[in-house]
Amino acid sequence: MKKLLTLIILLGIGAASYAQQAGKFRMGLELGPAIPKDGGIGALVNIEPKINVGDNMNVGIRFGVAGLAKNVTYYDITEDYEGEVSGNVSITGTFDYYFNNGGSNFAPYIGAGFGYYGLSSVEIDASNIDDVDVGNLEANFKWAPMVRAGIELGKFRMGAEYNFIPNSDLQNTSGQVIGEAINQYFGFTFGFYVGGGRWRKN
Repeated sequence: MKKLLTLIILLGIGAASYAQQAGKFRMGLELGPAIPKDGGIGALVNIEPKINVGDNMNVGIRFGVAGLAKNVTYYDITEDYEGEVSGNVSITGTFDYYFNNGGSNFAPYIGAGFGYYGLSSVEIDASNIDDVDVGNLEANFKWAPMVRAGIELGKFRMGAEYNFIPNSDLQNTSGQVIGEAINQYFGFTFGFYVGGGRWRKN
């Protein structure tokens, strides 16, 4: 993670002569599938206002919602069980660096962020689990990093991201930790943005 951030900063130092337009504001909308680590499926939606701090760099605030059907692991049981779909919300500060010299509408990018994730409670279907006093995952909040990469073509954007959210504890009705739910997830994003100037300068 530290090496990636260092690379982004070093690339940004040499970006003064590159594309897009510094000082321009842009607004992006993305959606796509979300895949929790170790199993499950879901979907995500991101809205992200940004400001171009350089011709090839921008910073923004990503407002995200991810609905995930996450697998739940019990420490004393060998099988995994799937919880209900839960909606997680996040507010993440972001930085993107673009590889474009102004002669094309095609712009690959890499990016990273760090933000605050609100994890909704997860209800567990324990009807097939014998002799286990099962509780629910309560709503909680986590700070976590995110990395991403992708391409922009004109005003359209496609990418992949990974959110490194810590696991949540599963407690029984007595308050003992009996398992965990995986919160990390990988997402494919498809979307567009408005504003921000144009990539092609000539």
